[in-house]
Amino acid sequence: MTETIVRGKADGFLQEISAGAHRLVADEPIEAGGTERGPGPYELLLAALGACTSMTVSMYARRKNWPLESVQVRLTHSKVHAEDCADCETREGLIDEIHREISLSGALTEEQRRKLVEIANKCPVHRTLTSEIKIRTQLVA
Repeated sequence: MTETIVRGKADGFLQEISAGAHRLVADEPIEAGGTERGPGPYELLLAALGACTSMTVSMYARRKNWPLESVQVRLTHSKVHAEDCADCETREGLIDEIHREISLSGALTEEQRRKLVEIANKCPVHRTLTSEIKIRTQLVA
């Protein structure tokens, strides 16, 4: 089990995050009432997916001794109308849509590139985001 602690004052959006031995902040843009001192929650979510994707693809290529030199993952998040999404189960309202572009550097064959994209879809964060998720909330003293 992993634990992350997030603390913030009620007078703004700035949040202090403790993730194990690591410290970082989250915030909102100035135009949304924040101070722009850190990435926003959706940017952190995209960063988690991008980091996991890159790590998973790189690990697989290392195990196979493939000539992968570097991985770049570019992600965007948007809300789209469900009726505009042909392959979505939800039929009304808005849904979250993440676009992920993966760039692979190195003398890879087309078959290796296809396999690495397949592996990208198996990274643990991708699997979590596309599976059923239960968030259990309780108020503590």
